[in-house]
Amino acid sequence: MQRFRRTRSTEQLRRLVRETVISPADLIYPIFVVEGSDIKDPIDTMPGIYRYSIDRLNEVLDEVKESHISGVILFGVPDHKDETGSGAYDDNGITQRAIRHIKKYYPQTLVIADVCLCEYTLHGHCGLVCDGHILNDETLPLLAKAAVSYAKAGADMIAPSDMMDGRIGAIREALDENGFIDTPIMAYSAKFASAYYSPFRDAADSTPAFGDRKSYQMDSANGREAVREIEEDIAEGADIVMVKPALAYLDIVRTARDRFSLPVAAYNVSGEYSMVKAAAEKGFIDEKRIVLENLVSIKRAGADIIITYHALDAAGWLREQI
Repeated sequence: MQRFRRTRSTEQLRRLVRETVISPADLIYPIFVVEGSDIKDPIDTMPGIYRYSIDRLNEVLDEVKESHISGVILFGVPDHKDETGSGAYDDNGITQRAIRHIKKYYPQTLVIADVCLCEYTLHGHCGLVCDGHILNDETLPLLAKAAVSYAKAGADMIAPSDMMDGRIGAIREALDENGFIDTPIMAYSAKFASAYYSPFRDAADSTPAFGDRKSYQMDSANGREAVREIEEDIAEGADIVMVKPALAYLDIVRTARDRFSLPVAAYNVSGEYSMVKAAAEKGFIDEKRIVLENLVSIKRAGADIIITYHALDAAGWLREQI
């Protein structure tokens, strides 16, 4: 009879044979940046997460630096919105100014710029709209323009989240033409039309004014289609591919890891975060244990990179274990 319990009897033995280990270096922390000054605005649906004005970014950036996580991904929330999302590709836009601030005061911090139009448009959709239809090809030049603008501001990585067909190729071409041949693209390749995004839309003020995003984000029932999406993004020039959300789509993370040699990212999204926080506040769960278990499950499924709102807390807990 196998005695599996022999290597489980003490923490030292369990640690010795542990197959999956999470490190702060695996983690990326999302940050919301808003116009104005002296703003640290709590997000009601995401306890512990805030919108920061640029003059108060250093408060969270100091925590990021001390945590030894790998970096941040930025989401700009502008005051001005219009039909074409012009704030996304304005060289003096909120995201561009935030990038320049971070690279000036925290030059070693990895800055990833999310590329999408949803936070910048009046209608809240990720592309241009005509007669209630989200336009694919007409949106691509604007996404490419935004990506170049972020790279000029100093972004270390570009992360297109819009789910327009062909956007990775368009962005790669634009980056290369503008001299940013070494700027990597982390593609939101398998991004599903998910109910888990609701708290994010509160934070980023990006709820669609009409309809939903099911015509361009993936159907949650489709796994084989996710593989095709990832294959196409790799063919167009993606350097890292992403599955979003994470926990409800660990099978897709596993498939991506098994099928492709590129680094795989998974986004532990706002709804997944908020459910844990809500249950913890009620005393229903042990927040620390649940968070670390969730993160281990994401990495065990095959993710090399985990974007999570738990990053700063998790980094602290992981250091305690050393």
